[in-house]
Amino acid sequence: MTTSALHLWQGEFVDDAEAARRLAGLPELTGRILGRPLPADVVVAACAAVSAQLADPASDLHTRLAAHLPAEEAGATLAELGAALTGPALERKLRRELGGLRPQQLTRPDARQTVFEAWAPVGLLVHIAPGNAATVAPLSVIEGLLAGNLNVLKTSSTDTALALDLLAALGAADPSGLIAERVVALRFPSSRREWLTALCGQADAIAVWGGEDAVAAVRDLAPPDCRIVEWGHRISFAYLTREAAADTAVLDALAEDVCRFEQQACSSPQVVYLDTEDTAETFAFAELFAEHLAKVSDTRPAPLPDTAEQAEITTVERLARLEQHLGLTRVIAAEDGSWRVLADTRPALDASPLHRSVRVKPLPRHAVTATLRPMRRYLQTMAVGGGTADVAEVARAAFAAGVTRVTPVGSMLEGYEGEPHDGVYALQRYSRRVGVRTSDEAFRTVACLDDLVAPPVLPPAPGGGLLGKEGVQQALASLAPEHAQLYFRSGGSTGTPALSVFTCEDYDHQMRAAADGLLAAGFDPARDRAANLFYCGGMYGSFISFFSILERLNATQIPMAAGPDHAVVAEALVTHRVDTVFGMPSYLWQLFHAERDRLRAYGGIRTVFYGGEHFTAEQRRVLTEEFGVEVIHSAAYGSTDLGPLGYQCAASEGSVHHVLTDLHTLEILDPHEDRPVTPGEPGRLVFTSRARTGQRLHRYEIGDLGRAVEGPCPCGSHVQRLELLGRYGDVVRVGTYFVNYRRILRAAQERLGYHGEVQMLVTPGTGRELLTVRLDESYASDRAAARDALAAEVAELASAEEEGLLTFAVETVAREAFERTPTSGKLRTVIDLR
Repeated sequence: MTTSALHLWQGEFVDDAEAARRLAGLPELTGRILGRPLPADVVVAACAAVSAQLADPASDLHTRLAAHLPAEEAGATLAELGAALTGPALERKLRRELGGLRPQQLTRPDARQTVFEAWAPVGLLVHIAPGNAATVAPLSVIEGLLAGNLNVLKTSSTDTALALDLLAALGAADPSGLIAERVVALRFPSSRREWLTALCGQADAIAVWGGEDAVAAVRDLAPPDCRIVEWGHRISFAYLTREAAADTAVLDALAEDVCRFEQQACSSPQVVYLDTEDTAETFAFAELFAEHLAKVSDTRPAPLPDTAEQAEITTVERLARLEQHLGLTRVIAAEDGSWRVLADTRPALDASPLHRSVRVKPLPRHAVTATLRPMRRYLQTMAVGGGTADVAEVARAAFAAGVTRVTPVGSMLEGYEGEPHDGVYALQRYSRRVGVRTSDEAFRTVACLDDLVAPPVLPPAPGGGLLGKEGVQQALASLAPEHAQLYFRSGGSTGTPALSVFTCEDYDHQMRAAADGLLAAGFDPARDRAANLFYCGGMYGSFISFFSILERLNATQIPMAAGPDHAVVAEALVTHRVDTVFGMPSYLWQLFHAERDRLRAYGGIRTVFYGGEHFTAEQRRVLTEEFGVEVIHSAAYGSTDLGPLGYQCAASEGSVHHVLTDLHTLEILDPHEDRPVTPGEPGRLVFTSRARTGQRLHRYEIGDLGRAVEGPCPCGSHVQRLELLGRYGDVVRVGTYFVNYRRILRAAQERLGYHGEVQMLVTPGTGRELLTVRLDESYASDRAAARDALAAEVAELASAEEEGLLTFAVETVAREAFERTPTSGKLRTVIDLR
């Protein structure tokens, strides 16, 4: 049995009898399916997988779909489909039409208010597809999927199974099954009224492709409250100034537009208007343009019109020849009938009989709006030939008349990613804007209502090997320029500074996600006054990123940046009544101590948001007890390479973060083998970024250790959580033993009550290696006691010394003596000088 005799119902091919049986249950199916959300990025991931198959002529899908098309058209048609389904193309469409990549999420459009809005599916969306455009049917359904609808496609019984096979492949590319359950595709003639009535009678919206008769028939069957989305026939034309009308290149390009697709596309030119009122000038131009049309037409063999089409062409042409005797028209036509130019002195817009039939009319620009407006519901594209001022003036007049697109001559049939169709965005027509208004204070730290309901549905992690920093840096050499718009460098705290690049759209998406995380952490843009004290300059991203994050929250911010003159910074904090500071723990620790008296007297710093490092428990105690700080939270967990990775909610403690699943998929792998750990066990953090255009960051081993935190979060969010456990670099091999920096830090806090910074240095010696632990002299005055306490707590140190493998020492220094990375100001926790 072949698919040519079947319908597609939720991923399964069925016959007429089974389709009829299931059609009776469509109302119940709709209510059940729409209760489960379909994230747009699930659709994008599946489409990208199908696009990759379409780009490979040897793939089974390409071969199967090509069999449904004329041999001479198959390659171009499938290439067009593949290009439309790429991830970047669909992501741009989502951004343009629905404002972001997760439009169905209930988020706060204004972070200062606890009002949540989202684009919701319109519901059951029926697509009545045309029979003359192979790609329209599947692409219309995919638009319906991006909007989250349950989609029922009706194609003609004479159509091939191309749309069904493509949609079946799309469902198969989605392991969640959410796409397959939202697609029904039926092939039957419009004369089968009982099926058409069953579809239209249950629809919440109907997208109908066709003329006025088709739209009217659908309206008769649709419920009164059903949204009818008309994609009907349109008329397009060219408009030329005197200068453009004499330009050979312009006329050749216009002739190309006429001959492409035999004027069958809605954007094909049917009329050429001249910016003149002169009849002789109009007739002279018609003669000139006929020469160019003949030249171009000779290079493009024209298919023969069918009988009805030829009859219409003959009727129109003979009527125009009759009107020549009245001085109203002039006809110039090819001897073989392959093209014709119909000059007419009357400016009113008339449709052409197509098949290389072009009307030429006079229309001075001052009369454009009044002349064209009676045809406003049919107008689509106008190509303007003229200078920059001409384009601006004529376009404005044409828009007032009802035109929706203005293009250069020669590219009327071309478009761009994200372009509106017939003056509207399809995804908005297939969606509803919904909102939730709250007044409870508990919602102040909720950035997305959906997070309180269930874990997000995510595309699966990709297969393949792991990616390291070296591989990322090597790949930058071949990155296309359009994907490298914003450059950052890492601070170099764990090695050589690395370069990372973003597109502006990717950067904006990531900053908005990080801004939502900051809301969850308790930042209140309606009340808090924030000072951005991250380091700035040298292509380092922290200051710029948090400037962007606060800007997207519409927050009050004082963009000071970290500076060496602590007195100036403290004065600004007091003067501008700052109550919230953002910065690196190392810098903030120095600032609070350098300006201890002034900041304690002010007492206005209530919240500290930090990034890049962590405050120790003792440091938190000092900030709370001595300076009156009430909240200390991580501002974000991230990296220069991947951008923001996680956020702390108001209920998070220690180094526990929620994963920014809008941006990334996280795997936690065994420390020694490339396999997943048992849930809750520590392992290597491996991220796949789903929000990077061009740069492929799949299964990127970031260099951090962590474990999944099981169970519900006290904040109510179901978003995945992890606990950070440090970096690989925190463990150094010295004297044949592995020494963990964090164990030394914890020993200093617990055995010594120490709450300053700790730095570990490893240097070569003449007979043995030297391990030195550097402590802040303000909090550790007795070096000998500190050395004994650390050696007693960290057994590896004592063992290595006893065996003569290393020398262990403790030194106390001023706070300014600690080594830091020059770009970010981070404390260099482990310095290996060997």
